[in-house]
Amino acid sequence: MKKVKALLQGRGPVWSVAPGDTVLRALEVLAEKGVGALLVMEGENLVGIISERDYARKIALRGKTSLETRVADIMVEDVLYVTPEQTTDDCMALMSSKRIRHLPVLEQRKVVGMLSIGDLVKNLLEEQKNTIEQLEQYIRGS
Repeated sequence: MKKVKALLQGRGPVWSVAPGDTVLRALEVLAEKGVGALLVMEGENLVGIISERDYARKIALRGKTSLETRVADIMVEDVLYVTPEQTTDDCMALMSSKRIRHLPVLEQRKVVGMLSIGDLVKNLLEEQKNTIEQLEQYIRGS
């Protein structure tokens, strides 16, 4: 079981938008960066998170326009997060129980990364592969 900080090593930047940006701008960044969620930042402070799901449920289904609506109007303000010292199991449990797909990583209230459910599944598969290889070596007696 790894700690979150191990998953963050070698990762690129965390993408964000401002609360005053239009939802259209957020959609452009999501598409350009190929991610499913963006942090909403005021300077260095995390104030929310916005995902493709937020767009679908709060804009598309309600007949609003992404050009006129601000990120602050649809973002999730009570952002769940983890710290670098927490485990991947902690992350999976939180994501499963709260039915979320993205978790910011904060250290002393500063954003240091972001994890997706895909990151955690990839890590889980790697751990299972390593376990299987170790068991096969044990069985073969090597």
